[in-house]
Amino acid sequence: MDQPSNNLSGLFGEYYYANNCGAPYERTEAWLSFFQKIADRIITDFNPQTVLDAGCAKGFLVEGFRRRGVEAWGIDLSEYAIQSVHPDIKDFCFTGSIAQPLPRRYDLIVSIEVVEHMPAEEAVRAIENLCQYSDNILLSSSPYDYKEATHMNVHPPDYWARQFARFGFFRDLDYDASYITPWAARFYKLTGSVQPVIQAYERHIWQMQTELKDLRTSVIEYHDRLHHLESQEAQVQLRACQQELADIRNTRSWQMVQKLQSFRVQMAPPGSRREKFLKRLLGRK
Repeated sequence: MDQPSNNLSGLFGEYYYANNCGAPYERTEAWLSFFQKIADRIITDFNPQTVLDAGCAKGFLVEGFRRRGVEAWGIDLSEYAIQSVHPDIKDFCFTGSIAQPLPRRYDLIVSIEVVEHMPAEEAVRAIENLCQYSDNILLSSSPYDYKEATHMNVHPPDYWARQFARFGFFRDLDYDASYITPWAARFYKLTGSVQPVIQAYERHIWQMQTELKDLRTSVIEYHDRLHHLESQEAQVQLRACQQELADIRNTRSWQMVQKLQSFRVQMAPPGSRREKFLKRLLGRK
């Protein structure tokens, strides 16, 4: 296939996969299990016969699909990554840009953490291109992590939804793709009336507003309970202090001190000459 005009393949070599993917992006049980679970969930939800992993890296998701009998292919810009795919799937993964024409249409296209690595204009071309080859697209693009050197095109989810809408694709608000990442979403091609889309958005907004209202109510109730408990705790502490003081006053030592103070007042009333003499005797002013 033709190479993209902005060839960034060199950015995604051995160093990148060893240091920029959290854990080293190698053929480990953790990575293979992660992508196998994604493949299994997608098969359960969509039952696709053909799938393209757009930005397949080392082909772990392609492996996961093919283990389950799904015809899956992968494409990635990194020559290093494609050279690292398992021998069993080498014939199904190729080097290229997802912004360039693809070999065929697919029941489903999956793109996980790819478009934020592309220049803005090329990423939009990639979305337009993918929309021509499938009516069903799962997209995940990190909305943050600006410190990552290759994250040159980071945007919140609404940005990508707007790009898909330009080509007649809308987010499926009833589909939960968080098993991929918290921000992953399914986009589908709208072929009929826009009314179901509006209804879905309104339903989602209503659910969010209801949940927010319930959450605020819970927070207020929690705050009131906490204030009540704090008041109860203060009362408990006050009663404990009062009891402690009463216990002290009931001791023989306290009673003796009280008697001595009473005797002292009787012998040297406040302001009397005796009190002044007593203070001089004790060295007090």
